[in-house]
Amino acid sequence: MLLSLLGLVGGLALLIVLTIRGMNLFIATPLCALLVALTSDLALLPQLAAEGQSNLVNAYMSGFTGFIANWFFMFLLGSLFGKLMEDSGAADSVAAWVLGRIGAQRAALAVVVACAILTYGGVSLFVVAFSVYPTALALFREANLPRRFIPATLAFGSVTFTMTSAGSPEIQNWIPIQYLDTSPWAAWEASLIVAVFMAGSGYAWLVWMLRRAKARGEQFEARETDHEPPARSGLPHPLLALVGPIAVLVVSFVWHDSLQTSALILALLAGCLGVALSCGRHFHTPSKAIAEGSTGALIAIGNTAAVVGFGAVAKLSPAFAYAVEAITHMPGSGVASAALAVSVIAAMTGSASGGQAIALPIIAPIFLAQGVPPDQLHRSVAISSGVLDSLPHNGYVVTTIRAICGETHRDAYAPMGALTVIVPGLGLLLCLGLFALGL
Repeated sequence: MLLSLLGLVGGLALLIVLTIRGMNLFIATPLCALLVALTSDLALLPQLAAEGQSNLVNAYMSGFTGFIANWFFMFLLGSLFGKLMEDSGAADSVAAWVLGRIGAQRAALAVVVACAILTYGGVSLFVVAFSVYPTALALFREANLPRRFIPATLAFGSVTFTMTSAGSPEIQNWIPIQYLDTSPWAAWEASLIVAVFMAGSGYAWLVWMLRRAKARGEQFEARETDHEPPARSGLPHPLLALVGPIAVLVVSFVWHDSLQTSALILALLAGCLGVALSCGRHFHTPSKAIAEGSTGALIAIGNTAAVVGFGAVAKLSPAFAYAVEAITHMPGSGVASAALAVSVIAAMTGSASGGQAIALPIIAPIFLAQGVPPDQLHRSVAISSGVLDSLPHNGYVVTTIRAICGETHRDAYAPMGALTVIVPGLGLLLCLGLFALGL
């Protein structure tokens, strides 16, 4: 067991280090999974495994291909939607309109609000990043803000005060329902206070980091691969430019409950058609935009699937089962213990939903039998799942930093980690404190 534990911790630590150093994830994740397999007595090849026994290759590829099967069309259409917004000038039009009304000093706020609206409207976190990035890039260019902060800004608006709040249609707020028999609005009073705290403190920290960076001389740096912004006179009207994003939000919101994730496919298709119909005459090189969007989607989903593949292997190690057993049976307050269990498992799997799905079937019956209020359990578990899941190896983090924004972990992760790990962590402590006071 000790060897398996060392392999699990070592494999996870190695993956984080290699990710930060910029190693290709198609190489890094199988390498780290191999370390876990070798220390966990897991067969490396299907032919070497006994009948009914798992093996490295099948486990890794099951996680890898399973993620692609579930999310390919969302990634593809999300990437295409972003590229069409960019090529038509719709993203630049929205950016110019926003800056003209709120000022360049609030460009980051505009990005945060846009992400928050889409996330709370039911659009997948990955799709939000794809959709908002072109506008975020235009806003940061116009405001001359360092572009390495774009991933942090996108993530802050998506995975903090919206993803796990009461009423959120994101899966992280819905998984607890089936185990606790609660509603999406569980403990909404405490959730509202925590959401306001995270939004206010996180945005203040973001502004402080941007001001410090600009004081050091950092500014927006254009790249050869950037979309060249057209002249203001050639931009579509802002109202026309918003047709696509509004179509995504409306379709996703209306059909989210009935079609669930499939609603995103219809929503993004409606968004692409909305951009084509409202801004079609402003397209510059639509065929190139479609080609780049398709390629970008493959890279993004491949990177994320690679991390999921590592997680699938890690969950087969004896040390993982031992760790889950130990974490989910810790003594102490049921609400706090559940929050800690979900957060630690989310860190090991690199997934907020994964942390909940693994921990809740075990801890829910135990704590409910002890009389722990299910609404409090729901909210603490939801918020805690969004704390340590955003470590460097998280699929959303990797995709947003590398595939969507074209940044490196070395440049972009520090502000992103501050806003998606520390701020939600403080929000969780506040939530637990409110429950302890009887709210």
